Amino acid sequence: MRASRLLLLLLLLQNRGRMTAAQLAGELGVSRRTVLRDIEALGEAGLPVLVHRGPRGGVELAFGYRTRLTGLATDEAEALAVVLAAPVPELAELGLADAATRARTKLVESLPDQVRQTVRRSQDRVAFVAEPRAGLDPRVRALAEAIRTRRVVRLDARSRSPVVVHPVRLLRSVDGWALVDERTPDQPLPQGSWRTVNISARSF
Repeated sequence: MRASRLLLLLLLLQNRGRMTAAQLAGELGVSRRTVLRDIEALGEAGLPVLVHRGPRGGVELAFGYRTRLTGLATDEAEALAVVLAAPVPELAELGLADAATRARTKLVESLPDQVRQTVRRSQDRVAFVAEPRAGLDPRVRALAEAIRTRRVVRLDARSRSPVVVHPVRLLRSVDGWALVDERTPDQPLPQGSWRTVNISARSF
């Protein structure tokens, strides 16, 4: 259990940079005292861990250190297998189905031999049957592209006046998609309020 936590601690510092002991404790679900002991253990293992004191202090890895450790516990590998095998129809709506297939393959192939074998055994034991779905709404993919490229969008809504939005997020719920406008983030526009989507050439 502790070995898994130490690995996660190392990956957090590697990917997020300097973090406080309180932030690490929240991510790891342990006490601040436990985090400090784990940091000491990483240092004793020869890893370049720097601890900065004071109100702006924190913990970070020195010298741009990066680890290639990819160890997963057996149950973690089995859970990963289910996550990778589960169908996500929203990917197709966003125009990311092919990219997701490539990413899944690369991820599994990048795992150590033993973990990769566990993932594949788990995938043989659990299978998903895709449910039939209605045709894809092309507006969702267009809006996703607008968000990626930070483009302004004009929605020809049900009213006579088109609505100009600066989309920053798509929300998916049981009621369908909703669009979050940067200017009014607390008032998402539901999918039913769109008619056509026109993406302008200017960014915001």
